[in-house]
Amino acid sequence: MKKDTVLHASRRTMLKQTLAISGMMITGAAALTVPGMSFAASMSREERDRMTPDAVIAYLKQGNSRFRTNNSLQHDYIAQKITSASGQYPAAVILSCIDSRAPAEIILDTGIGEIFNSRIAGNISNSDILGSLEFACASAGAKVILVMGHTACGAIKGAIDNIELSHLTGLLDKIKPAIVNTNYSGDRVSSNDDFVDAVAKRNVEMTVQHIREESQLLKHMEDEKKIKIVGSMYNLQNGSIEFF
Repeated sequence: MKKDTVLHASRRTMLKQTLAISGMMITGAAALTVPGMSFAASMSREERDRMTPDAVIAYLKQGNSRFRTNNSLQHDYIAQKITSASGQYPAAVILSCIDSRAPAEIILDTGIGEIFNSRIAGNISNSDILGSLEFACASAGAKVILVMGHTACGAIKGAIDNIELSHLTGLLDKIKPAIVNTNYSGDRVSSNDDFVDAVAKRNVEMTVQHIREESQLLKHMEDEKKIKIVGSMYNLQNGSIEFF
C-alpha cells in the first residue's frame, strides 16, 4: 500500500465501535478494524472520558485480538508523541511482569499515551506500586487496572525453587503465598509447566486482592464503579490474553 493511501482514521470511530459492543461478548474483534489503519494522534481526554471501564476492557481485548492475528495497527508514533506532549489521558494502567516477551503496549496493540505500564518481576504489588496505581486512576483518570501475569514466568519458577539472590530474595518471598494457595494435585515443581502457570494465575488473583485490601482509595473507586480492577494471563505461545 502506498504511503499516501494509508487510512489515517480517528480513534473516535474505533471507540464508537467499542462503546457499542462493550456490554457484549467480544468475538472476532479484529474484524472491527480496517487493515492498514493507523492512528495519527494520541488518545484525547474526550475520547478516554467517554469510555466506561467495561468499554476500556473491550478496547484492550480488541487490541490483543489484532496482535495475535497479525493485524496490528500502523501506529504513527511520531504524531502520537507530538500530540501527547502537552498532556496524557491513558484509559488503563497495566501491572505486568518485566519479562521481555510480554511487552504490554505491543501485545495490547496500543499507542503512545493510551496506557500506563507498571512492570515488576512477578507482577506483584507493594506500596510503591500501589502509589503508582493510585496516581494513574485517581489523578490521571485511568478507568481500568489490569494485572497481567504470563505463562512460563521465571519469577514464579524462582519462587518455587526458593532462589536466594540479594534483593531478588525479598521480591520472590512476596510470590510464595501464591504457591501455598494454589490448588494443584500434580508435581509441584518448577519443571512442571502446568504447575508454574497455575501458580502464576493464583499470583495474579492474589495481587488483585492485595490492591483492593491495601488501597482504600482504589477500592472506593471500584465500589463506585469509576474503575475496574481485573486480572489476566498472557500466553507466550499463542499470544492471547485471558481476562478473568
